[in-house]
Amino acid sequence: MLLDHLKAFLLELGNGFCFEARQKRMLIGDDWYFVDLVFYHRILKCPVLVDLKTESFKPTFAVNMNAYLNCFKEEIKASGDQAPIGLVLCTSKNEAAVRYAIGGLDEQLFVSQYKLLLPDEAVRKAFNERERNQLNRRLS
Repeated sequence: MLLDHLKAFLLELGNGFCFEARQKRMLIGDDWYFVDLVFYHRILKCPVLVDLKTESFKPTFAVNMNAYLNCFKEEIKASGDQAPIGLVLCTSKNEAAVRYAIGGLDEQLFVSQYKLLLPDEAVRKAFNERERNQLNRRLS
């Protein structure tokens, strides 16, 4: 199943990622919502919410993730944790639609497309190092 492979991939991203939940239920008002995967990053000290879409990016995906991030911030995260990070993974993304959809929203929300084949280990390690450095610079 795709979610199982994604979970394994994210756990390989490097030190600090801990799997927390799959299909995490959140009560927002009177309605239940579900985020596909929840990780906790021990080094960054924050939850990482992942919403996996099997279609091209739509602005409503960013709206939903923003609601999940706000709910996590106010209701779920432990005291002392940093703000949660949201990641929407889609089969493809229109850069303009993404820019307009997340403009003005929390800077902890990211949209990316996933590939059906993973790059080799050297490429993954280089990518992980770049991303880790960028996150560390943001948190400094």
